[in-house]
Amino acid sequence: QVQLVESGGGLVQPGGSLRLSCAASGFTLDYATIGWFRQAPGKEREGVSCINSSYGSTYYANSVKGRFTISRDNAKNTVYLQMDSLKPEDTAVYYCAADPRPPTIVVVTTCPISEFGSWGQGTQVTVSA
Repeated sequence: QVQLVESGGGLVQPGGSLRLSCAASGFTLDYATIGWFRQAPGKEREGVSCINSSYGSTYYANSVKGRFTISRDNAKNTVYLQMDSLKPEDTAVYYCAADPRPPTIVVVTTCPISEFGSWGQGTQVTVSA
């Protein structure tokens, strides 16, 4: 059974940093695409970043490029999202999600939310002075 557990959220001041973790079980990260998504109050859930190690690729939304870094530790079956230079508009519930199927070029380069069938429970990130 696929299971994803996020951790690392919290309250941080603008300009600060947080590192989110997504611990996966029930499947291997070797071929899976893992994505981070976020949902702010009153807004739709949106893609933030995706990673697939077999493709050697990462995806970042324009709003987080240069500030967020996604990485994975296959030995720990864990994916991380390092978030630096945080802004109030980054405030949201952050979810990790998995597409354990063999990767496609569309999934690894565009991180479409519709392709991710397994989701974690989410972790709150609040950026405020």
